[in-house]
Amino acid sequence: MQLIKAQIEEIGDRALAEDLGWGDVTTEALIPDDQQGVAFIVAKEQGILAGIDVAKKVFHKVDPELEIDVLLEDGAKVDSGSIITKVEGKVASILRAERVALNFLQRLSGIASETNRYVKAVEGLPVHIMDTRKTTPGLRLLEKYAVRVGGGENHRMNLGDGILIKDNHLAALRSRGLNLQEVVAKVRQNTSRQLKIEVEVKTVPEVLEATEAGADIIMLDNMSLGDIRQAVKMIRGRVLIEASGGMTLDKVRAVAETGVNFISVGALTHSARALDISLELESLSKE
Repeated sequence: MQLIKAQIEEIGDRALAEDLGWGDVTTEALIPDDQQGVAFIVAKEQGILAGIDVAKKVFHKVDPELEIDVLLEDGAKVDSGSIITKVEGKVASILRAERVALNFLQRLSGIASETNRYVKAVEGLPVHIMDTRKTTPGLRLLEKYAVRVGGGENHRMNLGDGILIKDNHLAALRSRGLNLQEVVAKVRQNTSRQLKIEVEVKTVPEVLEATEAGADIIMLDNMSLGDIRQAVKMIRGRVLIEASGGMTLDKVRAVAETGVNFISVGALTHSARALDISLELESLSKE
């Protein structure tokens, strides 16, 4: 689950430039540059921690002399009051880095926590919880990392990471007279055979059509539980099956019990609530 150092730096630099592009006029007006202090990053609710390395990089980018003591690593379960990290050094530096560091921690921990809730909801069943490409622009690498920290798996990282023939692809090609079997044959001819071919379908008849066309994975998009059960029975293990569309915690276990192999959940990244995490300054010097 390691993040690439250069990519962390690039994303962190953009976030700091966004927040500090005009400086921190409040801190500059009020806090002496030589004032030293200690701060603690504290969880305010239960959840799964993610984003420690990014937050640490933000603090060190603002001030390489800040001493950072990481007390809990990514993947740790936190409760209200859990101390995550201790930061010691110039108070002005801590304040300048605070918001950006917390934004990353809160956002990524929220995704990891939400993912973990879905993973626990289907515990004991042979199904994989996966994310989608419905991520915050520019933050996909981090958000999909947070999904893995929460126990989920990544679907495609980008459009070059796998073949997924969606409804609009089919609409465009059917207007040119191609049926689904011809579409699958065309994509096999024009791409590497190492890539799995996934086809999105919306009805039970389309499930059989996609299977007979030679798809490796069938994505059942926004189907009812009854239709999902029928599709799984019809395919009988010939291809892998992914259920997608409108997944919620309330219904994810029922979907998993149908026998699908994967359940993709856009809400893991596009709707996860940030975990409540704060920074508290203590033991400030009087100098």
